[in-house]
Amino acid sequence: MTRKNPFPGVSRHVDRHGKVHWRLRKRIKGRKIDTYLSGRYGSAEFRAAYEAALNPAPEAPKTAGDWGTFDHVITHMKGSRKWREDLSASTRYAKGKRLDWIRSLIGAARLSSFEARHLENLMDRKGGPDAANRLLKEISEIFDYAAKKLGYNVPNPTGGVEPHKTRKGGFHTWTDDEVQKFRDAHPTGSKPRLAFELMLATGAARQDACAMGRHNIKGDHIYYRRGKTGQETELPLIYMAELVAEIVQLPHGSSLFLTHSDGKPYTPESFGNWFADQCTAAGLPAKCRAHGLRKRGATILAEKGANELQIMAFLAHRSTREALRYVQAAQRRRLAAAGMKLAHGSQNVSNLSDWLGKTTMQQHEKKGK
Repeated sequence: MTRKNPFPGVSRHVDRHGKVHWRLRKRIKGRKIDTYLSGRYGSAEFRAAYEAALNPAPEAPKTAGDWGTFDHVITHMKGSRKWREDLSASTRYAKGKRLDWIRSLIGAARLSSFEARHLENLMDRKGGPDAANRLLKEISEIFDYAAKKLGYNVPNPTGGVEPHKTRKGGFHTWTDDEVQKFRDAHPTGSKPRLAFELMLATGAARQDACAMGRHNIKGDHIYYRRGKTGQETELPLIYMAELVAEIVQLPHGSSLFLTHSDGKPYTPESFGNWFADQCTAAGLPAKCRAHGLRKRGATILAEKGANELQIMAFLAHRSTREALRYVQAAQRRRLAAAGMKLAHGSQNVSNLSDWLGKTTMQQHEKKGK
């Protein structure tokens, strides 16, 4: 059975140099569309180009609102060269939604009258500490842009606002027990299991995982370009037995690995919500989410002795800064264990696993009384 094309109207073309191009030819309400789409098939850039071709935005003025207002600065930012050329399509989409939220609430307000107390009030209206701190960063960028590009001479109130406290270490890293619990709940051959093994094996983020398919398999490697950074990574399938076991069960006519039941592709947001539901169905706590699988993959590499360059390549990062954190954490554990062995090597608790098991049982019995 041939699966429905997730991108109706798109066809594959190979030019005389052997390069593959994706062409969209479609007619919508009398409007003819005939254009080539940028990006690798199914990628965030490809999807953004596809949506833009189907739903072209009306010509908008470079700026909106009165001079000195948030409306004026934000629309000027979104019309800048940096916005168009330096940010990826997925970043423009996510950042644009956050800026539109700011405009919807305080667009008509003047930067000169905006104070720290106003910002703190907006931060409290966000869903959590991470979103609140992202808002703090966005407001700071708006004031910096206004000063550098528009010549505004107003104080930036963000310096006097404390970020909200966030979870130590960021997103939760899945444990061995949590990984096993998900696998027990979602058997091999199911869509949740495929999504799980795909992110765990490749370290792909949500937006990358929902854009991956057979077109990402090159010989005995799986390849993708990360939407957030634009970095490419190529990983050998020989070390991904669990993922390969899921891929081989897919219908031969399938293109994208993960789609809605009607064959339409996921957006990063809808995919994240869907995967969160699968975690809940498996009886896992709310802290177990898609990004935690990416962290688990990097943590395992670090604990096995991978260096920051190797982890950077796996995560498709642009620099080693984030990867270095995983390496340092793994080194601290190894150094602590080695130091304790030097100091207390003569001591040894026999049958440690049995003793810990009894202690845990005793604790549960006491709680049950």
